[in-house]
Amino acid sequence: MMFCRKLCTALFLLLPLVVACESQNRQSIALASEPVVLGLIPAEQIHKMEQRFEPMRAYLEQKLGRRVEFFTATSYGGIIEGMKQDKVDLAFFGPLSYVLAEEEAGAEAFAVGVRYNGKSTYHSIFVAPRDSSIKSLEDLQGKSVAFVDPASTSGALMPTYAIKKATGMMPKEFFGELTYAGSHDRAEIAVKYGTVDAAADSDISYDKMLEKGFITKQTNLILWRSDPLPGSPLTYREDLDPRLKAQLREIILNAHQEIEVTGFGELIRYEATEPANYQVIRDMIKELGIEREEMLK
Repeated sequence: MMFCRKLCTALFLLLPLVVACESQNRQSIALASEPVVLGLIPAEQIHKMEQRFEPMRAYLEQKLGRRVEFFTATSYGGIIEGMKQDKVDLAFFGPLSYVLAEEEAGAEAFAVGVRYNGKSTYHSIFVAPRDSSIKSLEDLQGKSVAFVDPASTSGALMPTYAIKKATGMMPKEFFGELTYAGSHDRAEIAVKYGTVDAAADSDISYDKMLEKGFITKQTNLILWRSDPLPGSPLTYREDLDPRLKAQLREIILNAHQEIEVTGFGELIRYEATEPANYQVIRDMIKELGIEREEMLK
């Protein structure tokens, strides 16, 4: 009799634990049935971005054993807002858009692509037609110039910093007209067809468009190149399940052992990165005194 009472007491005490475990299991199953949403900034036309990142999406889906879906927007700010509203779990950002997403949506940088030259850095550039009178940054005074997006590093922040350092003036004051092309390839095409006198871009986009024959060194000649910039990071939301974060890190950092990885530029692998590597971007924003609203237009 005494044994039965002790057994019943033990079972009674264990019941909440059993219920809690069952509830946790149901939650895990529910989470696993939800897709992982991968955000892509519009560095180039959206359909081209999706084509470029499709191998990574498919590989993630295979390794995670759950659906992985793209989330796109017509501006860099749209992807940041998507992460802020928990509509995006994982996102490829540029350095500046990452820093903004870190502040606005709790983005955490964890990986960055390594290019065939063995480096994860890249450069901002200014281009103009070879036969143009524009040969230096100072020659851009009064000219029509295309930037990419207010939240682009190579297509807005770094060019702004360069113009301010070279002339003491902000681009809107120094140029005759400043427009935003919306993507890197559109900025290059605007120069090629004479829609603008010059444009800012990244060397990654420039090399890609040269290789594909969309531009030439006659139509689009580099007239200025920045110092190296930290590469575009792959990020996830800080409030994402820690187990999923660990899975994502493991999959991305080892993907090159199984597939030909894709991303911004021609890559050979991904390597680990951390927020401290993007301090140079935060410093530029502070020095220029640019308000977040200006970068998230």
